[in-house]
Amino acid sequence: MQYYVMNCPLADQIVKGTVNAALQADPTLAASLVRMHFHDCFIQGCDASVLLDSTKDNTAEKDSPGNLSLRGYEVIDDAKDKLEQQCPGVVSCADIVAMAARDAVFFAGGPVYEIPKGRKDGKRSKIEDTINLPSPFLNASELIRTFGQRGFSAQEMVALSGNVSQRAHTLGVARCSSFNSRLSNPDPTMMDTNFATSLSKTCAAGDKAEQPFDVTRNTFDNLYYNTLSRKTGLLFSDQTLYSNPKTRNVVNGYAFNQAMFFLDFQQAMVKMGKLDVKDGSQGEVRQNCRKLN
Repeated sequence: MQYYVMNCPLADQIVKGTVNAALQADPTLAASLVRMHFHDCFIQGCDASVLLDSTKDNTAEKDSPGNLSLRGYEVIDDAKDKLEQQCPGVVSCADIVAMAARDAVFFAGGPVYEIPKGRKDGKRSKIEDTINLPSPFLNASELIRTFGQRGFSAQEMVALSGNVSQRAHTLGVARCSSFNSRLSNPDPTMMDTNFATSLSKTCAAGDKAEQPFDVTRNTFDNLYYNTLSRKTGLLFSDQTLYSNPKTRNVVNGYAFNQAMFFLDFQQAMVKMGKLDVKDGSQGEVRQNCRKLN
């Protein structure tokens, strides 16, 4: 927790100040910063591999279809520039991504939590690795298996799915391309009829039209879980959390008790932030988050 206390004591304050300024200008970036951390950690561990730009010899993770809608890279760049001025070569990009996600959650009204630091930046970023990102079309059993392979319980998966998987789902929006396959012949056991009609109108504008996950799109709260119990979950992978008996009780618990959701979420986020961390010669502290030293 105190990794930078001696060699860069203002690291947390610098990242938090940068994130807060960016979110005051554009509150929708909160969802993106949380999602960026998840997309980083699930592929090759929390090592800032998602930040690396493609080169003429290598197509990087950020150019895969699952990552094309990621936003907020400039927030990470801005924080890195300020940290390099304050304490050059000390704070890793991987730690900045983790701190930015934490600060985005709090800015949007979620829990405050502390994270351990000391991640090194990875040296690999390949588009083919992103095949391991969970798809918005997975059902609950498939999500349980996918998250289980990373060491997460079904309950931890539900807490994280509401926030980081695919989109930060208590925050933000989804494009019609992620859910319009559900609209051609809506299943009334999985989607409220009036909700399906409303979505069809939204998506008449095309695949890139956007729909909020819930009415508090820029607020971190438990409303997302309430939408699932009303069969108004946006993505198939969201609604299946309620239809599956293995996860329904967790969804109901979070819908009823926001404090319980906040506690489980922050514990799962800290756990996720420790996935396959690079240390020593496995990694480096990049000078520029977009390219290797």
